[in-house]
Amino acid sequence: MQCLTDIQANANATQNLVGLLNSNGDPVSNVADATAISYSLCTSFCRKGQDFDVAVFAQDFSSWLLPYLALISQLPFGAQYRLDNLMSAILTVGSPALAGYSLFITLLNSRWINRRFSQSVDYPNSRFAVSIISSLQQSPLNLHSDRAHFAFLVVLPENDSWWQYFSELVDYTHTWSIASATSIAWVVVAYILSVVNSPSDSFVNAQAGGESTSSMWLWLIPIVMGWLQLSPKCDFNRLQAAYDRADRHARAGIADRPIATPPASAQRALTITAQEEDVMSPDELLTPPVFNYSRSLQWACTAENIFLMYKAASEKARNRVPVNVESEWVESDDFKSIHPRNRCGTPQEIAAYCAQPGCARRSHWAPGVFTRMIIASCASLALQWGTVGGAFVVVWFTPTIVRFFWVLGCRSLGYILYGVVSTVIWMMLLISSILAHYSAAYSYRASLSARVALTFSHLLRKMGKLLAIANSLWVVLTCILLYSGFYDTCFCNSGMVSRGNAAAYITIIETTTQAALAKAAWIGALFLVCTSASAFVAFVSLLLDTLS
Repeated sequence: MQCLTDIQANANATQNLVGLLNSNGDPVSNVADATAISYSLCTSFCRKGQDFDVAVFAQDFSSWLLPYLALISQLPFGAQYRLDNLMSAILTVGSPALAGYSLFITLLNSRWINRRFSQSVDYPNSRFAVSIISSLQQSPLNLHSDRAHFAFLVVLPENDSWWQYFSELVDYTHTWSIASATSIAWVVVAYILSVVNSPSDSFVNAQAGGESTSSMWLWLIPIVMGWLQLSPKCDFNRLQAAYDRADRHARAGIADRPIATPPASAQRALTITAQEEDVMSPDELLTPPVFNYSRSLQWACTAENIFLMYKAASEKARNRVPVNVESEWVESDDFKSIHPRNRCGTPQEIAAYCAQPGCARRSHWAPGVFTRMIIASCASLALQWGTVGGAFVVVWFTPTIVRFFWVLGCRSLGYILYGVVSTVIWMMLLISSILAHYSAAYSYRASLSARVALTFSHLLRKMGKLLAIANSLWVVLTCILLYSGFYDTCFCNSGMVSRGNAAAYITIIETTTQAALAKAAWIGALFLVCTSASAFVAFVSLLLDTLS
């Protein structure tokens, strides 16, 4: 405002009105009508930018950004190495779309496998099996190459104790705590204060900056709340210890069985760890749940194979067919259970009991997997662009920052760049997981297409992670530049990014129409941000009911 006053005083003295404009960017014939100035006039008379104010910067940083940075600590981690935990935080901040996708695909996968078992399987240990399968989405779940080993786990009554004990060991929760509730409450209160503190009649740079950056980061609340509700089992050391203890428990339970075949658990019929050469993507080995994008396809394939084996055994039991083909079906005292004698037989008979018919064809892609991927993608993109897009709308329609409608300024460009790169990261890593799973189907024979797919998968994964590192640094840097007043320059305020030198100008005093439009846009952006975040949380809570 002081700059415009000085320019008007100079124009009155020299009668030179060049560069004096109205709020629409048109030249004025009267000095008193000037509410905007051209870029060239701004650079001649105005300072290059405002002085850095440590007090203002510290207040804005602690009010708008620090609560969200603190909330990152409430994300689930649990990797074997700290560097992998750091990478999981970087991926979450660098790509909210990827974080939301991993969360939602985990929820949909759990819902899918629970429904598959509840509708088609009724076997003594199936309830524990589906609980374990659903809980192990944060591990590289796989079956022994000889499926007969897993059949022992399914059929033999002595291994029921293994399922029950392992299910109890992994049934720990990473859920609400005082620290997580306090962190979320801090962020919510900070956002409410930013909304209340926004003026109702006009906007200034600081207000638009604080409110818009709060909106840009608001996606983090639904992500943290979603993982707290899902309670993923992602502690590597705890899962490994639980599996080892369950193995010992199972061996003790079948030590006296007169059968030449060792227990299935002793032969690792079901594995939850692997070496890097055993998986198509190293990210499959990392237990933080943001990496679920990389193993969801392989997990679904393994879960489907387990389901088919349980379904075969359940159908035979429903038809009163014992494992030993030479024996008769023995009735149990409890009509809901199966007599243990009906579940005993030779290794060949046990394997045949869980086998699918010879004509059945197994696909490398689990049923409905692409539908679930599309739903998870839509939900995550809606969350990201609802919050980042809301922040973009706030600065896009702020006339004292840059003229609205079609003009991109430094601030709005920073927001849109963050959202676009985040979406690109999600696309690259998702395509990487699809190519890796495709190549896994040809792991035992040299296929040119599989090798090419695997090469592109590794390339996309590495490039996606590099972009995630850059994007996470960029979003923090964008906020710091905004709070420090770095963008308060003639270049940024005039829309030079999209207008060019000749057409760029700075609106210093907004008109009543512009102020009304800015207020309407602010209300619309607030509605968009809150609705997208609330809808994501509500949708997750709604689908969680199907897991009980």
